[in-house]
Amino acid sequence: MINKPYAESCDQNRDPILGVIRPLLADASRVLEIGSGTGQHAVYFAARLPHLVWQCSDCAECLPGIGRWLAEAGLSNTPAPLALDVTSTWPALSMDAVFSANTTHIMHWPAVEAMFAGIGHQLVSHGRFFLYGPFNFNGAYSSESNARFDGWLQARDPHSGIRDFEALDTLARAAGLIFMENFAMPANNQILFWEKR
Repeated sequence: MINKPYAESCDQNRDPILGVIRPLLADASRVLEIGSGTGQHAVYFAARLPHLVWQCSDCAECLPGIGRWLAEAGLSNTPAPLALDVTSTWPALSMDAVFSANTTHIMHWPAVEAMFAGIGHQLVSHGRFFLYGPFNFNGAYSSESNARFDGWLQARDPHSGIRDFEALDTLARAAGLIFMENFAMPANNQILFWEKR
């Protein structure tokens, strides 16, 4: 077996996430995943959504680990992962959907701003953006565990932290995205869903 990076959380959240995104991606053909991390989500979703080309992306140092997951899975719909620094020049892509999990709370705010702006350029008309993770609403934590997690994040990096939905939605609207729905997920997480109009 190839020695691959592993995140237990991916195994725990993959089925609830798939249950939300599967029907909303039924008519899509190309998905960009931003912050693919280990690559676990990519191989799991791509195997169960064979009509999609699932394009992984992450910072350059993560690509070898993602590549090991893709190589072992041997799927025809997962091209080589792309190096993507959201604050720099994006590759020229045209995507039906973008998916990102557990990214905005570890990114610095300028990177979050750049990510939303970039997504606005990458999505085709009526393209969809799915953002998974913990979020605050009206400035309040959705749970005690999220409050503790936010404290841990900020002790580790003062520029990180759980983001307010309202601030993210402001970025989305500036990028031409309209908020569609909030899906409650296990462990006090959410999937926020926007569509490009």
